[in-house]
Amino acid sequence: MRLLPSWASPYPRQHLASDVLAGIIVTILVIPQSLAYALLAGLPPQAGLYVSILPVLAYALFGSSMIQAVGPVAITAIMTYSVLTPIAAPGSPAYIGLAAVLALGSGLLLVACGLLRLGFLANLLSRPVIAGFISGSAVLIVFSQLKHFFGIQPAGSDAATVLRALVDGGHLEMASLIGLLAVLALAFARLWLAGLLGRIGLKQAAAAFVVRLFPLLVVLTGTLAVIVWDLDRTHGVAVVGRIAEGLPGLVPFMPAAAEIRQLALPILLVALIGMVQNISMGQALAIRRRERLDANAELLGLGSANVVAAFSGGMPVGGGVSRTAVNVAAGAQTPLASIVSAAAMLVVVAGAAPLFARLPLAVLAASIIVAAVSMIDLRTLRQAWQYDRADGLAAWGTAVGVFLLGLEAGIGLGILFSLATLLYRASTPHIAVLGRIPDSEHFRNVDRHAVETLPGVLFLRIDESLFFGNLYALESRLASELEKAGDTRHVVLIMNAVNRVDATAMEVLNDLNRDLGGRGIALHFAEVKGPVQDRLIGTPLWQSLSGQVFLSVNDAYENLSRTSAE
Repeated sequence: MRLLPSWASPYPRQHLASDVLAGIIVTILVIPQSLAYALLAGLPPQAGLYVSILPVLAYALFGSSMIQAVGPVAITAIMTYSVLTPIAAPGSPAYIGLAAVLALGSGLLLVACGLLRLGFLANLLSRPVIAGFISGSAVLIVFSQLKHFFGIQPAGSDAATVLRALVDGGHLEMASLIGLLAVLALAFARLWLAGLLGRIGLKQAAAAFVVRLFPLLVVLTGTLAVIVWDLDRTHGVAVVGRIAEGLPGLVPFMPAAAEIRQLALPILLVALIGMVQNISMGQALAIRRRERLDANAELLGLGSANVVAAFSGGMPVGGGVSRTAVNVAAGAQTPLASIVSAAAMLVVVAGAAPLFARLPLAVLAASIIVAAVSMIDLRTLRQAWQYDRADGLAAWGTAVGVFLLGLEAGIGLGILFSLATLLYRASTPHIAVLGRIPDSEHFRNVDRHAVETLPGVLFLRIDESLFFGNLYALESRLASELEKAGDTRHVVLIMNAVNRVDATAMEVLNDLNRDLGGRGIALHFAEVKGPVQDRLIGTPLWQSLSGQVFLSVNDAYENLSRTSAE
């Protein structure tokens, strides 16, 4: 059994300096983000720092991506808050315990999927549905942070509740001004700062680093303003508050059966979304770096990270987009950068965490809002709608469902839309009448090309496997074409796109063969795939077939042209 992961045996020494520096930079830059996402999840701020240590080590040991960074992420944070707030008060011992159960359950489920080599399940959701879910979640995240701007305490995190609270009791205060200034500064940095720095002569890499550093500068500036002018005491500006000092300890616990039953669906959803996001992002990074990603190892890495997180912080973790972007921009080459980052975070937690106690919540909310707005993928939603109305409906339906009905109902709608799209496409197969392109052996759709046809012969290509759900479409199209051409004596079904014929389809084709034979029309097949023909050979259809089975469409054309001429 190998004691070290593949990337560390042997470790490429030329990457050592880059990885060490990247690990330190990532730690410095993600401290505010870790605090913010813990608060977004309804957990104590130190939870975000704690789960940036041992879970990061677990993923580095078991995951397969070289540069993906795991830790607190916005999607899992808002999911944690959404599913737990109806059950317990955020920040309460019961709430913290349920969050740990959520992390443990989703982690064990991911580990089981990895061991069973079920990485392909990451493809369960289409990209438009994922874009819709993330976009809808991002809007929910924005709404969840408005309370820090307007001094409200909504009873829930859904958009309707937050809007109602704003109308009833929202008001501008000093925190609103601080938050607004922070949003403007962060938006400026994200949209225009890199270009401005480039125009004054700064290299692209250096400009990108300054942009990544800017959120930390905003946090430090906001904290300094609170300290200098005593804004938390004189103007009631809400701050992070006391952050527990010292190293995180492992807290063993055994979830109760009632808790597991209560959180069964949220555990499944957190695992599914974490799986999809982690693997899709890891694959994109691997393609860019010309590396190979093992989806099953990713599940083991992410699952083990969540299992560890359950006992050291209690907050579910995932592959963070912004955290990974910082890791890449800082020059990380291997998972050693994440290990260095975890070690550096351990030092921060041991002694420097209390320095962030007077960090204004409005600034953290601003950083979350700006990050969330960047997650709203209108481009993908618009492209999905323009390219395919079914995919577009699934994407927009998921986004609107998440926004109006919540995360669980939204992702349920997304899966429902995906399945409905698959069923719709399978039940309405494309069926084309073919003819031969002159002086060739190529056959094309008569509606698209100038082709030759044989009098009395109908060539019909079926572009879908045949099953009980789409047989009516085949029968209707065949009846329509026979009605158009009343002198048809031969029907050739071209099967090169048919990968499967189920039992119902076989019986219906047998009925068609008998019905056509009674009308003096021979039924032929062409280009039947081997596995399909193997299953059909012993059936009544093959034994009583009125026509022939041709190796190619051209063979059928030549043979039937001679038959027609006789």
